[in-house]
Amino acid sequence: MSERIRVLVVDDSALMRKLIPAILARDSSIEVVGTAMDGAFALKKIEELKLDVVIFDLEMPRMDGLEMLRLIMKRAPLPIILFSTHSKEGGYATLKALALGAVDFLQKPKDAAAGRLEEIADQLIAKIKVAKRAAKRKLPPVTVVEERSRVRKGAGPTLPPRRVIAVGISTGGPNALQYMLSQIPSNFLSAMLVVQHMPEGFTEMFAKRLDECCPLEVHEARSGDLLIAGRVLICPGNRHMMVRRMPRGDMVVLSDGPPVNGHRPSADVLFHSVGQEFGLLSVGILMTGMGEDGAEGLGAIKAAGGMTIAQSEESCVVSGMPRAAILKGYANKVIPLESLGTFLANHYGADKDLGEKAEKDEKTRKNEKVEEPKPERIPVHSQRS
Repeated sequence: MSERIRVLVVDDSALMRKLIPAILARDSSIEVVGTAMDGAFALKKIEELKLDVVIFDLEMPRMDGLEMLRLIMKRAPLPIILFSTHSKEGGYATLKALALGAVDFLQKPKDAAAGRLEEIADQLIAKIKVAKRAAKRKLPPVTVVEERSRVRKGAGPTLPPRRVIAVGISTGGPNALQYMLSQIPSNFLSAMLVVQHMPEGFTEMFAKRLDECCPLEVHEARSGDLLIAGRVLICPGNRHMMVRRMPRGDMVVLSDGPPVNGHRPSADVLFHSVGQEFGLLSVGILMTGMGEDGAEGLGAIKAAGGMTIAQSEESCVVSGMPRAAILKGYANKVIPLESLGTFLANHYGADKDLGEKAEKDEKTRKNEKVEEPKPERIPVHSQRS
C-alpha cells in the first residue's frame, strides 16, 4: 500500500478546521496530520510535520495567506492549494498566489459557513492528489515585467490574423500561459483564443493580469469580438467560446450550451469550431491540465489540415490533457513549455517569410496526406547564457 498524502489545513475558522478534515477523511489515501489558525502557526507546523500538501485560506489574521506563501516558497517549497471565498479582492489575491507558486485553487461554496462542503469534496480530493504529483515537476519560473503595464496596446493598425491559434489549458494554466505569452512579441501576426478552466468571475481578472505583464493585447472575450493579429481572447468562465467567419470579420461567439467533458468552457468546443471555420489556418495547442478535455477537438483540427501541438508531459504541472491527445495520435508536435512561445513567434509571428513558408509547408502536408505516426518533439532551447 502506498504512503498516504499528508495534508495540513490552515484556516482562521474553527468550523472549517473541523469540516475540511472531515470531508477529506472519505478518501483513505489522504491523511490530515495537522491544522493551524493562521500563517504564523502554519509555518511552525510545516517545520514539525513531514507534509505533502498544504491547504489554506488567503484571508487570515496576523499573517495572511500571501505572506505565508512567500515564506513557504522561500524556505522549503511545498504544493499549495488555495481554498477561499470568492470576491473581487480575493480573486486578485488568488491570481497573485498562483503566480507566487500555488498549484491550484478552489472556491469555498457560498454556504460554507453553514457547514455545507459536500458539493466540493470530490474536487478538493482530486486537487490534493494532483498537487502531490505536481511536487515532482520542476517548471520554468514566471517573471513579471511590471513596465509593460504602462505601454498602450492596440494602438497600431488592425490586421487580420495570419493564423487562428486555439489554446486549451487547465491545472497549472495561469503560470504556464503567462510564461508562454511573455515570450511572444507585440507585433505577433496571429490571433489567439484561450479556454482556461476557471470559475466565473476569475477570467476577467486573469485576462487583465496577463495584459499587464505580457507584450500582447489580452482581453476577456465577448460575443462579437473580432479576431485580429496580436490579440489574445480569454473565454469567460461558465461560457463556451466558438468562432464564426462573417462579412465584417472573423469573430468570437459565446454560448451557454451544456458542459462538455464536464467543463464549461470546454477546449473541445473551441477546437472543433476553429478547425471547422479555419481549416489550414488553424492551430491547436493543448497544454497542462487534468482530464481529457480538448483531445478530440485537437484531432478535429488535425483532420481539417491545421497544426496541432501538445505541451510536453515533463513540462506540465498535470499532463492528462496533452497526454490524451498524444496517445490518440492527434499531436503533430510535442513542445516543452520553455520553447512554446518562441515556436509560435517564429512560425506564426512577425516574420512574413517564415509565415509564408509555414503556410506552404502545411498545404504540402495536407496535399500529400503523409501519415504522422509519431509527433515531432521539439527540444528545449534555453536562452540563458
